[in-house]
Amino acid sequence: MKSEHTVNHFRQIILWPLQLMPLADNAGQHHWELLEQNRSDSPWRRVENKFTGNKRSGGPGFQERYYKEFVTFPPYVQRFLYGESRSLNMPHTEDPPGDSALKIFRRHDVAALRLTLHTDAAPILLAVPFVGLYFFDDIDVVFLKVEVTASHLPLTTVRDIMYRFGRAYPTGWDDVGQGVHNAAKVEWLATDGHCIASSDFDNRDKFLSFTRWHRAPCSSSHWAFLLRPLALDPSEEVGEIRYRQIEHHRMPLMAYVAVDDPRSISREEWIRLGLIATLHPEEPIPIHDSDVTEFNIRYCYDRFWTNTDTGSNTRYLCSGRALIVVGDARESYFLNSDRGILAHFRHQYFILFLIAHLHRAALLIFSDRLVDAIHDMDIKQASSVNKFRQRIHSSFDAFLRFTHRYWFHEISERPHMQSLFRLCSNWLGNDALYDEVKEELRDMSQYLDSDAQRRQSTTVVRLTVVTTISLVGTVATGFLGMNIIDEANAPILLRWSYFFLTILGTVAFVLFSIMKSRRLSELMDILSDNRTPLRTRFALIAASSRQPRP
Repeated sequence: MKSEHTVNHFRQIILWPLQLMPLADNAGQHHWELLEQNRSDSPWRRVENKFTGNKRSGGPGFQERYYKEFVTFPPYVQRFLYGESRSLNMPHTEDPPGDSALKIFRRHDVAALRLTLHTDAAPILLAVPFVGLYFFDDIDVVFLKVEVTASHLPLTTVRDIMYRFGRAYPTGWDDVGQGVHNAAKVEWLATDGHCIASSDFDNRDKFLSFTRWHRAPCSSSHWAFLLRPLALDPSEEVGEIRYRQIEHHRMPLMAYVAVDDPRSISREEWIRLGLIATLHPEEPIPIHDSDVTEFNIRYCYDRFWTNTDTGSNTRYLCSGRALIVVGDARESYFLNSDRGILAHFRHQYFILFLIAHLHRAALLIFSDRLVDAIHDMDIKQASSVNKFRQRIHSSFDAFLRFTHRYWFHEISERPHMQSLFRLCSNWLGNDALYDEVKEELRDMSQYLDSDAQRRQSTTVVRLTVVTTISLVGTVATGFLGMNIIDEANAPILLRWSYFFLTILGTVAFVLFSIMKSRRLSELMDILSDNRTPLRTRFALIAASSRQPRP
């Protein structure tokens, strides 16, 4: 469908969650620490905290939009995002300052994006104001954030960009060998305008060969370039920090769309914008689908949509994997990058979207680890069971830290922030996923507890058998007063010989009793059964002694 609307200001944020693999030779070191140390081989530089510097003046560069971002969230979210100060009434050793759990790295060598949506289409040039990596303490996940912006584009082109740009790899190829659903060509440009990396979606042999040998999808070359020195885990690429893809090729996205008179946008165009993550731009709208018939109820948040000339006309579309803000380009507040909706989009709404996808990514990683632990366990091998026990305890500890540090339902007291967060989390299915992972951990913990109890009861039975048998000798030697052999005046060497011979005999007797403790326990059970006659019991003992043990 052709649209007459022009997007005066367009901004898109791609947020790609990736699973970090354990470091091989850096025990106790975090991934972000290793990235910070290898500055000479990496274009990434850590972003300083907004709150560093002079506290009274707010620090250099501490702007009003940072303050508005900070006060949007409650204290427990503030501590997670920004850290906390040291108490003035407590010694420094007893109350150390809490650092932010969020570590941000940024690269500055990518200045623009040249995007060719179709092979017969002209390239589109977009600015790239931000490329960053977001690490989190206690969670092996990193988010790649790429922000692009452009002005005066047709709405149909904007929809096509949103649909095709954030693709990690092609899902197939057409008759001429071009990847489907993705852009025909993606090029990263340096500050001087030359291309520093480009996509290879049309290299079908590369993707087929990689998947065949590694049983994992391969990322396009322009995304691999952007992440270096991070390397895809199954690949042969050299890199200490390695990652795996958590979900499918479609990256979560945020979009800011400023048009003249958004009230004139048709219902079909609203549906295509809201369902941009699942509906192909050229696909006919499935009019009988419940997502279409109940579109306004399911995907639209219209608290600031008045549909009048004088009121605010900002509409939020959320499907979990996409959060889109559409507003009137004629309103100065909507375009204000310091106090308006544009500032909120880049700060408050981005953090909202980031936290929702952090919850999902972390829970998927926990689930994947549990599945891998079960897959690697062999109940016939004690070493495998012990390794499984260690992995489950480690996962349980990490899940506990995640629950108390990152997991929350109330993200802000502001109604629209809380409603958008709830809408995004519901579509991502975070609550159901959390309950599922928690139940899986509970099941595995109960299995380990029952296994430990079984081992403990077996040990108690064996010790009881050994004690019972040893009781005969203990009573006998105690009654006789240990005077069977009177060698008090014998030479010291002879007495030591008697001592060591007694020790060896006792150890041999105890070991033999332990080895036969299961059989002896069964015999004791037969003897203690008062429901059968004594003669029958001895017959059962004789029959049992002749049966070979399995």
